[in-house]
Amino acid sequence: MNAYFMVIAVLLPMLGGVLIPLLPFRKRNTMLVYIEFLVLVTSLLVFGLILNRPEEAFVLFRFTGQLSISFKLDSVGSVFATIVAFLWPFATLYSFEYMKHEGHEKTFFMFYILTYGVTLGIAMAEDLVTLYFFYEMLTMVTLPLILHTLTREAVLASRTYMYYSLGGAAFAFIGLIFILTYGTTPDFTPGGVIDMAKLGGRMNLLLCIYVLCFCGFSVKAAMCPFSAWLPKAGVAPTPVTALLHAVAVVKAGAFATLRVTYFSFGTELLRGTWAQHLLMILIIFTIVFGCSRALKETHLKRRLAWSTVSNLSYILFGVILMTPLGLYGALSHMVCHALMKICSFFCAGAIIYKSGRTYIHQLNGFGRKMPKVCSIFAISGMALMGVPGLCGFVSKWNLAKGAVESGNPLAYAGLAAILISALLTAIYMMSIVVRAFFPGKDFDYSTIGDVEDPNWMMLLPLTVFVILMFAIGLHPQFLTDALTNVVAAVF
Repeated sequence: MNAYFMVIAVLLPMLGGVLIPLLPFRKRNTMLVYIEFLVLVTSLLVFGLILNRPEEAFVLFRFTGQLSISFKLDSVGSVFATIVAFLWPFATLYSFEYMKHEGHEKTFFMFYILTYGVTLGIAMAEDLVTLYFFYEMLTMVTLPLILHTLTREAVLASRTYMYYSLGGAAFAFIGLIFILTYGTTPDFTPGGVIDMAKLGGRMNLLLCIYVLCFCGFSVKAAMCPFSAWLPKAGVAPTPVTALLHAVAVVKAGAFATLRVTYFSFGTELLRGTWAQHLLMILIIFTIVFGCSRALKETHLKRRLAWSTVSNLSYILFGVILMTPLGLYGALSHMVCHALMKICSFFCAGAIIYKSGRTYIHQLNGFGRKMPKVCSIFAISGMALMGVPGLCGFVSKWNLAKGAVESGNPLAYAGLAAILISALLTAIYMMSIVVRAFFPGKDFDYSTIGDVEDPNWMMLLPLTVFVILMFAIGLHPQFLTDALTNVVAAVF
């Protein structure tokens, strides 16, 4: 396919989203058909680009010299683009039912579809300038989604998200300026672009800037101590939190750290340095801290949010190993976590939508009243634990192999953290399942007589996700082959 189709894939949902409040839809169903059609066309276009990747880049706008907004879809970007393009149509279908009674639908869907285009811009960015541009835009278009309900909690959560995101972007901007000053090009190049002749042997300066840049981008990936915004963002409608926690925002942060590590600064310069060790310590701490907070949390969506804090650092752990197997583990968990977490959040959203219950102690007996949703939630929980036969086991196994192969002593501590996290995940996920299916013999089911499974718009995405979790867990060869080729293109 020609390179300009990349621009169409990015701009189509953005322009189409802006039109949603302006078009005179006479019926709600007409608007929903327009939105789903827009998303499906964009996804099909992205899949076409992935299957027939253009070799050349497309410059949308050139500021001056090396500064431009340009797109190029490489193998790593294809992984992120595939996740986004596959999940967004299902998330949109789910949101049609969920948002029925939320109000301000046109505004919501405008920013919801805008976010799709901006996220694709990050996936297809040719250089650090373009990635940073869309990274900042992602904050702007997701902020109104968190603010959607306009409650006091939503206002406070949106402020926290904005402060953290803008602060992280400031640190990332320092890395951008450094690459423009001491790099041969801002384009993403396997192995990095640092010109040591320009740097003049100031290695500690490079390492300091790398740490600042990594931390700046990892704010959206909720690495400690920058994770407080993510649980607070759970006040947003579930279709938003699912995308924040599984697809768009957090994955954009992890993807950006991958880009700057492997394609801007370069692993040959970073491996074995104090910068790698410092970041690995922060990541290992986040893995254990996130699941510990999830264990303590009594609010359903906030428990899943703290789970995301822990699981996102699995991806960062693979990135910071700076080895082929480490990158392979990071990419595999990026794929698997997207499925597991969007599935668990959509189950939580279905429970909240059909019952109004938001706290875990209120879910006793739900397994009988919502058997489909609760069964799928149990499967997603087991996948997050890493039970063999489900996709979570595949990605955690790959990360474990990467840790052992690296030979880094801290990597063994990371492996221990992953095992501890798996145990804590089993406790905080299965405790919900036990409540739902085994409330006690004296439980009065009449107290939840109004609770039932949702309609097909919510159940279809959940069914597809759980099938894929089993498919990857039982037959991981397709994912293995695809990611092996991706890693080979980087090293």
